Amino acid sequence: MTTPGQAPAPAPVRAGIGLRAPHHREVLERAPDVGWFEAHSENYFADGGGAVAALLAVRERWPVALHGVGLGLGSAGPLDREHLRKLTRLVARVNPWAVSEHACWGHAGGRHTNDLLPMPRTAEALRHLAGRVGELQDALGRQVLLENVSSYLEFRNAEFSEAGFLAALVAESGCALLLDVNNVYVNACNHGFDAEGYFDELPAAAVREIHLAGHEVSEVGGVGIRIDTHDRPVCDAVWTLYASARRRFGRVPTLIEWDATLPPLDVLVAEARRADEVA
Repeated sequence: MTTPGQAPAPAPVRAGIGLRAPHHREVLERAPDVGWFEAHSENYFADGGGAVAALLAVRERWPVALHGVGLGLGSAGPLDREHLRKLTRLVARVNPWAVSEHACWGHAGGRHTNDLLPMPRTAEALRHLAGRVGELQDALGRQVLLENVSSYLEFRNAEFSEAGFLAALVAESGCALLLDVNNVYVNACNHGFDAEGYFDELPAAAVREIHLAGHEVSEVGGVGIRIDTHDRPVCDAVWTLYASARRRFGRVPTLIEWDATLPPLDVLVAEARRADEVA
């Protein structure tokens, strides 16, 4: 077990895939040819058991990152201290090369939405989120990565562009960024901004990880809306945008995210291999 503040494990070079429970045994038996694994932190908060044992066994053979989906850092209510305690313990057990969360909110008035809801892009919201990120980083004794989320509606009276808000968050809190290229593409299509210009607004040195995933197009009121689903291969347009991201941000560790309608392990390995080829 490591201690809070210990230097993170080295970042991987090749692309990785998400570690999902249906694949635990096959991963350990077959040792697929991927660069690393990313685990959803909350799935491994237990004191022990098969899932935790599998994660620790994977950590012995590959670099691992922890990706949180439940803190809702931008929410107005206080941080969940028990959640934070369990995350701190898990980070100490695993010593991941990266710990990430989302630039979002997810609960209010005691109700949890079980979703990653976009922040209102105002100076007040920025200060609030930056303060929460600071609390998280102080608890863990290390820098965390914040991920851009998908969105389907825009807030009125935004004071920042989406990328400008993230750039300001980096400057305010000292965090780094996890750039989800699929989410950039989804939001660019849904809201009509230029994805390449989005990249230009981000501080290049702050982007430490990239996510790639699949999405679907749904028709709402006669308008096609792209929905971030993580249930299919990365589309060609996102692969093209990923190539642009690599030119802008360099050889950043890349992850294939696939969470629903999980395919055979070989499909995920092939997607990771394609990411390596693009790089």
